[in-house]
Amino acid sequence: MGGFVGIVLAFFGSYGVSKLIQVPFTFDPRINLIAFVFAAAVGVLFGFMPARRAALLDPIDALRHE
Repeated sequence: MGGFVGIVLAFFGSYGVSKLIQVPFTFDPRINLIAFVFAAAVGVLFGFMPARRAALLDPIDALRHE
């Protein structure tokens, strides 16, 4: 979801800045797809790693550390 929101904000921000400084606005779907895939991969990786580590813990030992 964050990658999608980032692409939408970047699209409208770039469009606004291009009108402000009077340069042509171009939108390249490949670049935006790469950005979205990278953001999704980072989100999945950094969400999966801690969840995997927590899943491997014994529940009693995990609660004892608090």
